[in-house]
Amino acid sequence: MRVNRCARMWLLVGLASTLLGASAPATPTPGTGPGTRASASPPAADPSVPALARAWPVGVRPFVVRGWEPPATAYSRGHRGVDLAAAAGAPVRAVAPGRVSYAGRVAGRGVVSVELSGTGAPPLRTTYGPVRASVRKGDEVLAGEVVGALEAPDPHCGAAPCLHWGLLRGPAYLNPLSLLPPWLLNAGPSRLLPLNGPGTPS
Repeated sequence: MRVNRCARMWLLVGLASTLLGASAPATPTPGTGPGTRASASPPAADPSVPALARAWPVGVRPFVVRGWEPPATAYSRGHRGVDLAAAAGAPVRAVAPGRVSYAGRVAGRGVVSVELSGTGAPPLRTTYGPVRASVRKGDEVLAGEVVGALEAPDPHCGAAPCLHWGLLRGPAYLNPLSLLPPWLLNAGPSRLLPLNGPGTPS
């Protein structure tokens, strides 16, 4: 069976970052469509994915260039993650605490994979690419900690740079936006308020 290049590349990413045994595929969750704001269409609740993220992987509220489009089968066309707009060289952060399970090159592009703490067996794993890693396999990372820098555009994103952010449990791909709690998915830029609260003299 022929597999398109994008699907083949991300299947390789999943295989490279899978260090534990396989598990049964999880039920796909609808995601945002291409070219939409992250908060425009929140993902449906997925009981297999706790909303434990404490940071976006890039920026504060990045533009979703392409949403999650689960394939009908393991070899079908689809989009096994979400693409987030960001500038080349932008810091890429772990969205939740965990342990780096892979940091290296897959099909010529830099990839970092992090196993998320306390997410069962096999654990949830987030993947980030193309990334020039600043961490190594086995490193423990905190939510918001930088794991690398976004590399220059590659064929996956076209002319403009973007971060491909993925989520897996075993070999099954899930919607990474499901990790974001509503306050992070929908919130705009943070704003400092007086210690006494808004509208009161300080």
